Amino acid sequence: MEVLEAYKPFEIQELTLSDWKQRPQKNNFFELVLIKAGSGSQCINYNEYDYNKGDIFLLPPLKCHSFTVEAPTTFIFLKFADSFFKNIGRTSIDRNEWFKEASYILSNYNQLPGDIIRSEMDRQFIGNLVDMILNESHNYGSESVNLISSLMTSILELLMRNIKKSSYFGIPNKTGDQRITPMLNYINEHLDNSEKLKIENLAGVFMMSPTYVSEFFKKQVQQSLREYIIKAKLKQVEIRLLNSDHTLTEIADELGFTDVSHLSKTFKRYVGMSIRDFKNKGEYMMLTRNACTA
Repeated sequence: MEVLEAYKPFEIQELTLSDWKQRPQKNNFFELVLIKAGSGSQCINYNEYDYNKGDIFLLPPLKCHSFTVEAPTTFIFLKFADSFFKNIGRTSIDRNEWFKEASYILSNYNQLPGDIIRSEMDRQFIGNLVDMILNESHNYGSESVNLISSLMTSILELLMRNIKKSSYFGIPNKTGDQRITPMLNYINEHLDNSEKLKIENLAGVFMMSPTYVSEFFKKQVQQSLREYIIKAKLKQVEIRLLNSDHTLTEIADELGFTDVSHLSKTFKRYVGMSIRDFKNKGEYMMLTRNACTA
């Protein structure tokens, strides 16, 4: 196993395995996995999906995931670590934009197995970007930091583009109205803008009557619009609590809670524990799905 640490907030790992060995999981954002060679199957959340050369997966921060290796497989793991979003470096990139994009991916990707790339051109782009990161990490120097950061930014953009093309929202009604996916995209992109989440605005954007928006949403998603928005915001709260230096006041302001007290009460009601206990435990609750068997 070779670990290539190009820049501390990113861990790049390339290894070839004949048998899968369980890897320790931390509450980083997620890992991007490229299959460079080989074949087998992946398991997450009791679901299995065959993999082959060229497939690209996301591994969310679950405590359990596994691969069954049929033909010796070369994996490339590219970890998006939380330390990048904290005040540790002197890079010139916009950490807030990075954080928003990574948070969107983590909270909306449904933590199911399978190749996440819908565009073969994007697949090629990501493969080329990862190769560049690997090459740069072998010849790492002080000038590598900004280059690797830029390459990682490009990968995030490509992931965002492909996730938005697919229904990774865990919608119960799989054969429902196709308008629900862009509506969910819109809601999750604007969780920090309460005005855009109002029924009147959603009605205008999606050309529905205000009285029909709530009915349409509940029929498609099997929960009320208000409940969905609260839970979506709390997923973002969890991500910020475990992966950023944001204060509770900053989190409450950004996500439209009245104040810290409102945030704390809502969090405890839905998550089942106080914010302090959650941070001490250090594990996602709203984001977690049942993990597959080891």
